[in-house]
Amino acid sequence: MSAPWLNIVGIGEDGMEGLSPAARALVESAEVIVGGDRHHRLSANVTAQRVAWPSPFDAMIETICSFRGRRIVVLVTGDPLWYSVGARIARAIPPAEIRFHPQLSAFQFAACRMGWSLADCETLTIHGRPAEQIVPFFEPDARLLVLTRDGRSPTSVARLLVERGYGKSKLTVLASLGGAQERRIEGTAEGWDQSVPDFHTLAVECVAGAHATILPRTGLPDAGFRHDGKMTKQGVRALVLAKLAPVRGGVLWDIGAGCGSVGIEWMRAAREARAIGIEPKPERRALAAENALALGTPALELVDGTAPEALGELRQPDAVFIGGGLDASVVDAAIDALKSHGRLVANAVTLESETILLAMAGQHGGELTRLNIAHAEAIGSLHGWRPAMPVTMWSWRKGVA
Repeated sequence: MSAPWLNIVGIGEDGMEGLSPAARALVESAEVIVGGDRHHRLSANVTAQRVAWPSPFDAMIETICSFRGRRIVVLVTGDPLWYSVGARIARAIPPAEIRFHPQLSAFQFAACRMGWSLADCETLTIHGRPAEQIVPFFEPDARLLVLTRDGRSPTSVARLLVERGYGKSKLTVLASLGGAQERRIEGTAEGWDQSVPDFHTLAVECVAGAHATILPRTGLPDAGFRHDGKMTKQGVRALVLAKLAPVRGGVLWDIGAGCGSVGIEWMRAAREARAIGIEPKPERRALAAENALALGTPALELVDGTAPEALGELRQPDAVFIGGGLDASVVDAAIDALKSHGRLVANAVTLESETILLAMAGQHGGELTRLNIAHAEAIGSLHGWRPAMPVTMWSWRKGVA
């Protein structure tokens, strides 16, 4: 095992003065310091070769490794492993070769300034990501701490809150935390017109208005989606998601994605979950993209194609849902692609597709379920049950007899 040769040091607005003695000694004795403009400014009195983050950013690892054998320090903001570049580096360089030196994270600092228990807050980031991805966390009385992209971020978040009926929500911008220029700027989402510094953390206290959109993470109502009538309906979708078992960072293939309902709920169900929707009809891909943006999953990927031909270059899935285009070749391709312990769920509403599921269950095992759902509807002045088409569901797990 290689000894640590790379030191990643978290630094705050108080610069070198805020570092522990050990971390300060490492920075002061460094031959090479890698970091952003702000990090170099905070350590300006140290004599060392200065290296800015390379562009494109993916070239960073090669740049860092080129200095192996020299005293190299990478400077980052706060905690190197909490929505920071340290995690990206540790995926490419064995962690045993790295020594991390954390500083207070922006989340810890902001929670203390707000007087909030960090354990009771959602810690989120829209730095380099669409602001819409925090939408699933809007709920009454929720407290959100958000790492932002720039001075326009609070305006983007305020707009999203207002559009969903949370206009009275309180926004607090905490800029340059721990430094001589620390600032606090407050307002409400519906009245937000503040100019704020680019470098800040945003605290949001959600206040739901009378007409606020309050949605569960999964089990969304059908009316929450734009669709053309052909979609996996709420009652069936809830069981599909339970069988797919979303996991943090997991990848779902949604084959025959339609309006994107299953992929969107998969992504809402677990942090950093990703979904790839395969859908040949452009009008349905457009609906799926619109729904993904409205429901807080802007990272939903949409592929123009049909299975199994469109599956070959996709990332390996943790789960596969087949809601359309079902045939034996699609099932075989999905089974081959799934990771160990991966899950597959396929639905059928026609006799022909049900026959395929029966054959697959006979060949591979798994569980067959038949769903009959009825909804109460008016019949003149009275009410009766209106049954939906029955759905046959086959669920299967790789590596489980």
